[in-house]
Amino acid sequence: MKKYFFITILSVLLLNACKSSQKAYRKPIHISMSKVVTIMKNPNPFSALSEPGICINKTDTTNIVAGSIYDNVHVTNDGGQTWKNSKLRSRHGVFGDPCLASDSFGNIYYLHLANPNNNRNSKEFLSSIVIQKSTDKGKTWTDDIAIGYNNQHEQDKHWIGIHPITGELAVTWTEFDKYNSKKPNDHSRILFSKSTDFGKTWTKPLKINQLDGDCLDSDNTVEGAVPVFDKQGNIYVAWAYHNKIYFDKSTDGGKTWLDDDIVVADQPHGWDYEIPGVFRANGMPVLGIDNSNNFYSGTLYINWSDQRHGTDDTDIFIAKSTDGGKTWSKPKRVNTDSTKTHQYLTWMAIDPDTGYIYIVYYDRSRYTDEKTDVTLSYSTDGGETFKSLNISEKPFKPVKQVFIGDYNNIDAYKGIVIPIWTDLTGHTLSIKMRKLIFTK
Repeated sequence: MKKYFFITILSVLLLNACKSSQKAYRKPIHISMSKVVTIMKNPNPFSALSEPGICINKTDTTNIVAGSIYDNVHVTNDGGQTWKNSKLRSRHGVFGDPCLASDSFGNIYYLHLANPNNNRNSKEFLSSIVIQKSTDKGKTWTDDIAIGYNNQHEQDKHWIGIHPITGELAVTWTEFDKYNSKKPNDHSRILFSKSTDFGKTWTKPLKINQLDGDCLDSDNTVEGAVPVFDKQGNIYVAWAYHNKIYFDKSTDGGKTWLDDDIVVADQPHGWDYEIPGVFRANGMPVLGIDNSNNFYSGTLYINWSDQRHGTDDTDIFIAKSTDGGKTWSKPKRVNTDSTKTHQYLTWMAIDPDTGYIYIVYYDRSRYTDEKTDVTLSYSTDGGETFKSLNISEKPFKPVKQVFIGDYNNIDAYKGIVIPIWTDLTGHTLSIKMRKLIFTK
């Protein structure tokens, strides 16, 4: 009897400790915000300036590096107050889809599409994914690495993941047999490649998806693959295809993957949808992991948008897994409004220090027309609840004929949160950011 009594007392103590840990994790936080900063602008709305990517240097948080299409580099060394703009150059060509990331050693990586002949009709157009690295805070960049080279196929829509301790790199992307082909024998697939020497050499691209898509760059195309590492070196990837979100993982460093991809959630009406006044929009997923040492460490999160509530009501969603991706929670709506409006072009960052989740997206919930804010939703309790902040100061109104990009971006590190987005005010396209600091 005494033994059972001791076990009962121990169980109660453990339960209370767990609750105390959760309560501590949910401790109220203070948020400070800088003013919105315009990084770069272009008075010609038909000239490309969009799809910003951004990263905080993990060895110097005052150094933040961003990029935008087609070949822009944006660097600040004062935490985002002032920026210097330059052009990225590569012998492989620079053709947009900028993706930026920082490892724990201070290396900055800038990934983009290839166009070595500066000719969209060339066989070399989109023939590879180009990876350039800076070791001097974005001042200079290497120019010798291109992966997935194939001048018969197009390589597109890449993203990078970085091991939080070793700096190993993983890149996933979509390969098209023939972009925009309607032929049933032309397919799209998700490819994976890895580097263990800070981007000098890469493994041979490996197809990881079970079901191939078509080449029409729409709902039945496999697209939007985002990779992440956990601290043990396991690699996880998620993408969209045929009205569903798919997930895959490797526990041996990318050598082998699941025999059957896991369906995380339905994505009603698909990832390719219409938003009034917008050139094009998508709900491709963003995969993230909590690599902090806090209560929810190891939890995987997938963020996306879809129109399950109707084509006039686009919402932002998140699902999570606490067992390495085997099972997933039901989709939870992130945007906290109660309107039937559009929230779209989402991106997510998870602070590796605190585990807090930050999601940025365009938001029309405050208006009855096409005016658009930028909203940041955040969660400090493992995605169970979200709060939202309007971070754009004033709305803008997109124009159907002007391309504002396929994504915005955000990075978070040690309480510093940097969302970045494209704005169209009047006839001026601009890249804007705002710095937020979250402290307990």
